[in-house]
Amino acid sequence: MDGQAIWRNLVQLARRIIGVPDYDTYVAHLREHHPERPIPTYAEFFNERQEARYRGGGGRCC
Repeated sequence: MDGQAIWRNLVQLARRIIGVPDYDTYVAHLREHHPERPIPTYAEFFNERQEARYRGGGGRCC
């Protein structure tokens, strides 16, 4: 693994620890399972995840 891949994995792990799902994984999921939905910007995604987390919504679609 090169340095960039290691860094990417560490960032992904840190986001999981603090409860922020990975944006790229989310976009891939939307494209595969929900192609009719618009792709949110990272800021929209982050805000929606934070709201779901702190209001207790969970936010799972499937």
